[in-house]
Parts: sequence; C-alpha cells; structure tokens
Amino acid sequence: MTNNQKTKGRHEFHLSRRTLLLAAGGMAVFAAAEFAVAKQVIKQISDLKPGEYTWHPERSPEGPVAAVVSIPEQRVHIYRNGVRIAVSTCSTGKKGHGTPTGVFTVLQKDKHHRSSTYNNAPMPNMNRLTWDGIALHAGKLPGYPASHGCVRLPLEFSEKLFGITHVGTPVIIAGSHSDPWELTHPGMVLGEYAEHEFEDAVTHLKAKSHPKDWSEGESHPVTTLIASAGDNEIVLIENSEEIARSRLTIKGPTRLGEHVFVLQGAHQGQKGLQWRGISHHEDPAHPHKPEETLINRLSADKKFIQQMNARMHPGMMFIVTDLPVHPERRSGEDFVIMTTS
Repeated sequence: MTNNQKTKGRHEFHLSRRTLLLAAGGMAVFAAAEFAVAKQVIKQISDLKPGEYTWHPERSPEGPVAAVVSIPEQRVHIYRNGVRIAVSTCSTGKKGHGTPTGVFTVLQKDKHHRSSTYNNAPMPNMNRLTWDGIALHAGKLPGYPASHGCVRLPLEFSEKLFGITHVGTPVIIAGSHSDPWELTHPGMVLGEYAEHEFEDAVTHLKAKSHPKDWSEGESHPVTTLIASAGDNEIVLIENSEEIARSRLTIKGPTRLGEHVFVLQGAHQGQKGLQWRGISHHEDPAHPHKPEETLINRLSADKKFIQQMNARMHPGMMFIVTDLPVHPERRSGEDFVIMTTS
C-alpha cells in the first residue's frame, strides 16, 4: 500500500486503529431487499442454506472470541474460549475482488457504517479488518462469493457477532477451518529463562486485562508477535508500530508452516505460558508431535525477549509463518496478512 493510499484511508474513515466508533441514535432501518433473510436454525453445518446460522453462546458464556472464515465452505465459525458457539453462512469476494486470506484483527467497529466507495451502501454491524476496505458486515447472501472483497453475513447474525467482538479480536480467513486447541509451553517462549524472569512475566500479565474485559472507551496497546522463516526475523508490533525486530534462530529444518496462537495467560503449574491455537498446521519437521515442539525450535536475542515480555498481555497474538515479513503483506499500516489470493 502506498503512502497516498494510507492517507486516503485515514481521511475516509476518520478513525485510528484504537478508536471505537459509537453510533448515536437507534438502529437504522434498511430495506429488507438489501440483506439476506436471516434465520437461526438447528441443523448440520453443511446443510445451512444462505442466510441461515446457528448461535449457541451458552456453550461457552465467557472467554476470548476468535472468528474463522472458510472461503470454500462459505461459512464463518465463531469460537469463544476455544469452543465453537456459532456458525453462519457468508458470501466472500467474487472473481476479480477476491477476499484476501490470512490473519487479521478487528481494527474498527461501526454499527451503522456506510461504504465510502460503493454509493454509500449500508454495511451494518461492520467489523473492519483492513483500512483499504475489507470487513465483516451484513449483506446479501446469494449462496456463492459475490462481494467486493468483504465477508457478508446475515443481518441478525452480524448483530449478534458485533456484540461479542472488540478491537483486536483475531479473524482468520482461510481455505479451511479447524477447532482451536490448548497449548502450554513449558517455560517462556523464544529462549531459556530464569525463575525470576518467569515471575516477572506473570506479574506483568496479572496487571493486564484481556481486550474483552476493557470498559467502554478504554484503550490499551494490542501486541502482535510475528516469526518469519522466510527471512529469519521476528517482529514485535504494538498497534501499528514496529517496536522491535530480531534475528530468528530456528533449530532443525527451516520450514515452519503457518500457525496462529493467542496468549491466554500464565500456567503456574508448568511454569509456562498457556496459548490457544486458532489455525492448526503441523510442524513440517515433526508432523506427528504437539505444536509446542515448534515453539521450542524458535529463539531470539535476549534484548528482544525482554521487550516482548514487558508488552505481553492476555490476547496477544503470536503468528508463525514461512512468508517474509514484508510491509506489502500488511493490511494498511496495521497488521500482517499471512497469505494473499
């Protein structure tokens, strides 16, 4: 993305990454023809018709939320605390306007958004993923990819989803989906550690809340860690700024695969960090072993680790990829897309 494009994006949307846009007044009334007729149903996921969805928040009433969009399935899977609580039909980008695949976070929320590009078209319950126009929002669902790149959802489902996401919620857009799983890394990530270092990290974590627990208007930095086998570098990003960069040392084969982990907190029993894996790909070097073996293969210099430890918070995302960490893979100036298509 060019500097002009970035500037245009900022001028069009008038909001920073950390701003939560609060719409005034009641819910706007939209013509029914503009959106899919939403219907909550109880049936097999594969049998869902356009506009249908399942919603069972009681399966996991609390915990961090993550969304996985499967382009081949034309489905959105919603997880809370690692448990799938909802699935919906969707419509992704049509030919020539393909929805990019990769790892995103919600950058902005706007309940009554209208498109600045497509004739002021209504985009209710918008969760923005990139500053150049990719978002989750309500829209028509013909049963096949038909959008200009966004992920369209049934109106009722989009409203329910809007109520549980926050700035920083991870969204994975991929060719398939897999259920999240627990992973506890024995020790601190990216290298050896002393007992006092673990205790210091625990103290830092206890003092920080998960983004889901932020009060209205409360703002904190969202931290992301990106380890790239493509250029043997690891980068620490806080909001849109690169805080630190280090050489990534990889033990064994240099291919790592694509992995996304979200930090849950400290595990006192194992003196380690507890993570939630969102997208599951085996470590190419150890295809039949738990993925903590992958983390054990990675290390960085001590100064970088100290900076990372000081900024860790529940909800921090750790991305491991074979792709280079180049600016052109970033969604605007704010995040990194693992793959594009």
